[in-house]
Parts: sequence; C-alpha cells; structure tokens
Amino acid sequence: MAASSERIAMRARRWLRLATAVLCGAFLVALTLVTVVDVIGRYLLSSPLPGAAEYTEILLMAIVFVGLPAVCLDDGHVSVDLLTAGLKGVAERIQLNLARLVVAVVLGLVSWQLWNHGAQLDSYNEVTVYLRAPLGPFAKATAVITGVCAVVTFVMAVLRLPKSDGGGV
Repeated sequence: MAASSERIAMRARRWLRLATAVLCGAFLVALTLVTVVDVIGRYLLSSPLPGAAEYTEILLMAIVFVGLPAVCLDDGHVSVDLLTAGLKGVAERIQLNLARLVVAVVLGLVSWQLWNHGAQLDSYNEVTVYLRAPLGPFAKATAVITGVCAVVTFVMAVLRLPKSDGGGV
C-alpha cells in the first residue's frame, strides 16, 4: 500500500513538474514577445507597446508563482545547511521532512496574507494604471497557488517522499 501511494505521488510529482515547466515556458515566450514588440515599436516605429510595463509585471508574477509548485516538488527552496550537511540516513530524512513541514507552515502563512491583500485590493477596486486590470484577482490567484504549494509540501512530508533529483520530467 505504501509503495503504491509513493508511486502515485511520484507520478503526480512528475506530471505537475512537466505542467509547470510548459506553462512557465509559455509565459517566458510571451514575455519575450512583449519585450521585442515594445523595443521594436519604441526605437524603430516611435510607438511603444501600450501597457508593456504592466504586461511585463503580470507575466513575471505568473512565472514566479506558476514555477513555485516545481520548486516545492523538487525541494528546491533556498536553505543553509551549515549544521545539517553531515547528516546521513535516518537523520537526513527526518531533517528533510521537518524542513518540509516548516516550509508548508510558512507557505500557508504567506498564502493567508496574499489572500487578505487580494481582498483589500478588491475592496479598493484597485486596478493597474494603463490596462485597468483589477489587481485583487491576481493577488488571490497567487494566494491559491501558494496554498496549494503548502498542501503539496505538507503531503510530501507526511508521505515521507524521497528528495527529488530536480532533474527532468
């Protein structure tokens, strides 16, 4: 039973990592296109892309938060292991799962604060300057993604999944 649930979790990890990589790649291509069109328009045609700065900000936000699940799945958070670098075997697995639990709690708190911020932006009807895009839904979407990452990281700790190699799909 445990091997079966681990196999399912590893397969889900692989597919989620693939989906985030494809989506982040699409956002990067869109960001490149926005930049190219804006630069060509600005310097060759004297007509920059209207709202280019806001498109850039939104796409960067999307890249960061869509990529967050891949970071969580790969245990790729920045960490300092001065005291734990020498751990091996059981101690290393315990440290990994405790770190995952801490990350899950922190991501949960960040998600909660992002949701509150999104609600505040909604209450003010806050929008971007040029595109007039409402900002609340963007903040709430990042809150949901961060919350999902908290749950995924918690499940990885509970199931005691081995550390990902971080490579490939």
